[in-house]
Amino acid sequence: MSATRRFVSAGLLTVALALPLSLGAPAAQAGVKIGAVLSATGLAEYLGAPEKRTLELWVEAINAAGGVDGETIDLIVHDDGGEPEVARALATRLVEQDKVAAVIGGTTTATTLAMIPVLEAAQVPFVSLAGAVQIVEPVRKWVFKTPHTDRMACEKIFADLKRRKLTTIAIVSGTDAFGRSMREQCVKVAPAGGITVAHEETYGPADTDVTAQLSAVKARRGLQAVVVAGHGQGPAIVTRSYRQLGIGLPLYQSHGVASKQFIALAGPSAEGVRLPAAALLVPDKLAEGDPQKAVVQAYARTWQQKTGQPVSAFGGHAYDGLMLVVEAAKRAGGFDRARLRDELERTRGHVGTGGVVTMSPTDHTGLDLSALRMLEIRKGDWVLVSEQGS
Repeated sequence: MSATRRFVSAGLLTVALALPLSLGAPAAQAGVKIGAVLSATGLAEYLGAPEKRTLELWVEAINAAGGVDGETIDLIVHDDGGEPEVARALATRLVEQDKVAAVIGGTTTATTLAMIPVLEAAQVPFVSLAGAVQIVEPVRKWVFKTPHTDRMACEKIFADLKRRKLTTIAIVSGTDAFGRSMREQCVKVAPAGGITVAHEETYGPADTDVTAQLSAVKARRGLQAVVVAGHGQGPAIVTRSYRQLGIGLPLYQSHGVASKQFIALAGPSAEGVRLPAAALLVPDKLAEGDPQKAVVQAYARTWQQKTGQPVSAFGGHAYDGLMLVVEAAKRAGGFDRARLRDELERTRGHVGTGGVVTMSPTDHTGLDLSALRMLEIRKGDWVLVSEQGS
């Protein structure tokens, strides 16, 4: 087996992640173009920046090891600043000018949805890094995604609430595309989960004051917990105001804040917040024998060595997107778009940072609810919550 195959093979992937990025390898052939449109700046920067850095680091490592069966990757990254119309224009550029074989990105739900018509029309495989279930439902032939869906986040939160015998909640949701989608999904699945949504409030992505909304939550009688549906800086502002107002109810966030940057932004107010998130946030706290442990530990070790920063789930989403494309290309015998798309859909048992992925013609995410872990923030760090009790 060649050095290249050792690096990108799923079976030896964790070994490869620990290799230095300067690893030498035989000269590779001319590269294939893979595009990325990410929100590396703007309101979603703390999602998009680690996604961008992850793609750069691991493409460099793959190329240094000889590429994919001798073919290097020419990574073309564009920053949409979190603006959907900019994302659409950049997707068009990737298709018409750069002639990419695949696209990874769409940091947010809004930018992803703006890109989808362009990439579907051009028949370019697209792996989104955003959370809303509407990205993959209904299934679109050329569109896949790596993060857990907002519906899954709602279901995971509701299961934890039921274990704590908390059944009456308020939802505070962002008015951005992800916030609206998660709110809709939570309301939809609440009855089946035994949860009553008794009160709702919203906030804008750029709002800096949510006192009025949270005062209304505090005044509402009978509530037992509050769920925030949002991503970016907004949920941290909500969390700080929540504590300042002295609302004593348990507070839940979504996987849209699965980064130490959320803890830094929220400060001491983050203490006790629970959220569903990827195993990547707790690589050394997973049980021995957990199928993801080796993969997430290797990613975390390499990320921290190269950047000096704590891992975020968002960098993991990008890593998973890249590796899904790479492994599909190996099975397809190259980067032909149609064959690559077919092999993405045939992904079976791929162990990533987000979970064990098994795609199908009716499932272009490939994760089940067990892929989400319930975490609690304690003393500025993540703690795994037992799913056997409260």
